Amino acid sequence: MIVKVIEFIGAVIEKPALGMGRIVLLLVSILRGMLKPPFEIRNIIGQMLEVGVNSLPVVLITAIATGMVLALHMYTGFSRFGAEGLVGTVVALSMTREFGPVLAALVVAGRAGAAMAAELGTMKVTEQIDALETLAVNPVKYLVVPRFLAGLIMLPALTIITDIVGILGGYFVNVVLLGTSSKSYLRATWDFLQMEDIYNGMIKACFFGAAFTLISCYKGFYTSGGAEGVGRATTGAVVYSFMTILISDYFLSAWLFR
Repeated sequence: MIVKVIEFIGAVIEKPALGMGRIVLLLVSILRGMLKPPFEIRNIIGQMLEVGVNSLPVVLITAIATGMVLALHMYTGFSRFGAEGLVGTVVALSMTREFGPVLAALVVAGRAGAAMAAELGTMKVTEQIDALETLAVNPVKYLVVPRFLAGLIMLPALTIITDIVGILGGYFVNVVLLGTSSKSYLRATWDFLQMEDIYNGMIKACFFGAAFTLISCYKGFYTSGGAEGVGRATTGAVVYSFMTILISDYFLSAWLFR
């Protein structure tokens, strides 16, 4: 009986432990590839366009909608206490500290992360990655490092855009639609928003960018099972990226903003 229990526990732990070991080894290989020439500049720029520029329309829509909804709800709540002048402060702090990096990460992980997993998974099941190794090309350096760097660089840039657009969306609702003083909104935003809020939001964005690209590339790089396996890898990349972003967000917030 005890042996069966131990075997069951081992079977449950084995797969997560194997996956964790693989993802750590992949991260080490990525870090090594980032430091060793040659540097795939053209490939990196292409991935930056894919991750950043092509994700921009969705990020803009998400940001402006979030800023407008925040301002609307904050105005409704604060008006009960005569504190409408603080709406700009709450919108700015919410966007820079929380919604900017998190929403940008979720949107990009759902779009670009899924694409990374699908591309690498298809290359894996069609043995294109094995062909690269046969040609003495390091597949991690050639395929994964550019995607990792693109996520690490472009997500903070998208986060800055998300912050600005979200605050402007809040301004539109609060000032144009609800008739609050423009000077009051801008002053509340400027007086209480600190550079530390923006910097810490960028730190969160860097972590999220590294996390979702690492998970997506890992899922694609270790795909098996043909077309069905590619589908599972793509779904798993999005799900695990979302879970990692949302769970780590709490711990990063507790560390950076306490």
